Amino acid sequence: MNKKLSKPIILGVIMAAFFAAFLSIFGQAGQTPAVLGLKERAEVFDRWLKIRLESVLPEIMRRENIDMWVVICREYNEDPVYLTLVPYSSMSARRLSILVFYDKGKDSLERLSVSRYGIGEYYRAMYEPGKADQWERLAQIIKERNPKRIGIDESDTFAFGDGLSASHKANLVKALGPELSKRLVSAERLAVGWLERRTPEELEVYTHIVGIAHRIVADAFTRNVITPGVTTTNDVVWWMRERVAELKLGTWFQPSISIQRPKSSPQKDGQVIHRGDLLHSDFGITYLGLNTDNQEHAYVLREGEEDAPQGLKAALAHGNRLQDILIGEFKDGRPGNEILAAALEKAKKEGLKPSIYTHPLGFHGHAAGPTIGLWDMQGGVPGSGDYQLYYDTVHSIELNVRVTVPEWGNQEVQIALEQDAVFARAGTYFIDGRQTKLHLIK
Repeated sequence: MNKKLSKPIILGVIMAAFFAAFLSIFGQAGQTPAVLGLKERAEVFDRWLKIRLESVLPEIMRRENIDMWVVICREYNEDPVYLTLVPYSSMSARRLSILVFYDKGKDSLERLSVSRYGIGEYYRAMYEPGKADQWERLAQIIKERNPKRIGIDESDTFAFGDGLSASHKANLVKALGPELSKRLVSAERLAVGWLERRTPEELEVYTHIVGIAHRIVADAFTRNVITPGVTTTNDVVWWMRERVAELKLGTWFQPSISIQRPKSSPQKDGQVIHRGDLLHSDFGITYLGLNTDNQEHAYVLREGEEDAPQGLKAALAHGNRLQDILIGEFKDGRPGNEILAAALEKAKKEGLKPSIYTHPLGFHGHAAGPTIGLWDMQGGVPGSGDYQLYYDTVHSIELNVRVTVPEWGNQEVQIALEQDAVFARAGTYFIDGRQTKLHLIK
């Protein structure tokens, strides 16, 4: 037909094309697990906080032989532990914020706030503005209780136990005087123990949180998001970011998507995704104060293919085997460096080409606890690698193996996997499972 299209029809065609393109980028392939509203999230977080303050904190303080813990920070320079000790609605410290925990014995732990603003039911307010200087009031409280070991957050090893600024320590020492100041000790292991320990209530929901992250990755690796020859790795990255934003969740790092392909491939552009590519994702979310961290692989099927090449599937199986070897070395009280050395030795004896760089997970992404290798430190990590493994902790089992693929001319590929796991008395298990089959993009 040679008739001119009317402006409304033209506009309608353009808008239809726009929304089709939009849906191809931002569409969903499956149902994402339910996500709570902010009010409900606050209720869950605060309920967990109460449980943790009443059960976890006394136990860790006694384990580390610290009868008083003082956490001091100020707005915009929060101690890494501070926001884990206060309710969900406390988005920052307020001016000079001081929390005091004193173990009175017999399962009685005092929780005190020496701050200008109250923190609700969780802490007993011990400071009235205008009546005394905060430092003087803090010193008075400490002198009245006469603790033997006063834990403060300073550490050469863990950022999580190093939240006390130099100026605040100077003010504290001045207020306490020389005799009480002699009782100041590093609370680094207390801070790490508080952060890494997960309660049964948190572990029960962690499966759901990791499930959300897994669903987003699975949806990203579909034709609803990826059109071979058109979609770039950056397109997928921003689809994931948009999906996280739609769910009103957070992420603690920018996701990444990368490509491996045969050297014989005519496709040289490393940004555009093509058929025959092996894709890799690195992705994590933050929800209810807890973080996830996962790496998975997908294969883009060539025309006529119904499955990935056997060599790529075998390579993934090698990655799974390295996961099994590593978690098999998890033992209560064992330092991270010993776990690393034992796992690498066993993997190499089995003919694998391993690299292990596993880290704790929880309130932070690269969280508090033992470091089990770094990608550039496969001989052990002084300091954080010497910290022991404890029960009821979560770890991101991050590692890679290099495997030759016959179908790619014996080219070596890297299978980099990362799945979140719980170390518990009953054993070590992956939260919401792990990837044992490649995602296939048709």
